[in-house]
Amino acid sequence: MLIISNTVTIDEWELELTAIRSQGAGGQNVNKVASAIHLRFDIKRSKLPEFYKERLLALNDSRVTKDGVIVLKAQSHRTQELNREDALKRLKQLIVSATKVERARRATKPTRNSQRRRMDKKTKHGNTKALRGSVKL
Repeated sequence: MLIISNTVTIDEWELELTAIRSQGAGGQNVNKVASAIHLRFDIKRSKLPEFYKERLLALNDSRVTKDGVIVLKAQSHRTQELNREDALKRLKQLIVSATKVERARRATKPTRNSQRRRMDKKTKHGNTKALRGSVKL
């Protein structure tokens, strides 16, 4: 069972974990051992709350297919157990980040004093540059 929050969990039957061979260099071991993990999680079939499902399906992420399935491949570790834990951790991070509600940004105006300081700084810089000009006799 994968615990997302105090009230939201994902059962083992909702996750499809498959062991596959890793890509890349690894010597003789890479051709013999299926240490990478391919994780599939069907958002629509899951028992996640509707809010979670809507936010995950609305994600513009390459890991979410058109059918609403999250596909993750974990192959950064040498052992299958560590790759399995990594895949589950990444799934949890994806779900938590998708459901996080950002506060709306309120536009603010610069203070009068900060505007004055900015203009004074620009004037001083302009004067410094003017002094660098050629000297006329």
